[in-house]
Amino acid sequence: MTKTIAGTEIDVNEEGYLTNASQWNEAIAAAIAAEESVGPLTDAHMKVIRYLREQQAKGAALTIRSMGKSGVVTTKELYDLFPGGPLKKSSKIAGIPKPVGCI
Repeated sequence: MTKTIAGTEIDVNEEGYLTNASQWNEAIAAAIAAEESVGPLTDAHMKVIRYLREQQAKGAALTIRSMGKSGVVTTKELYDLFPGGPLKKSSKIAGIPKPVGCI
């Protein structure tokens, strides 16, 4: 299915996650963040988002624990930046599939 975000038609699944990561850009990230009640996006948010996109491109399994050990952000900071489902929300904003461990 498609959805218009930040004036761009993008492909999403039934939960609103992008199904084509190449359609992602920072304007789309900011619009999704606003929908998810996160933001405005700061450098700290973008550091996490860029890290998630890099890890996804490598095929790495993403977990809150691995994020906390990444050196990019502590687990507490991740919860502070993306309250109410930090990995789920940050992945959606990053334009990557929902991590397997997220409900």
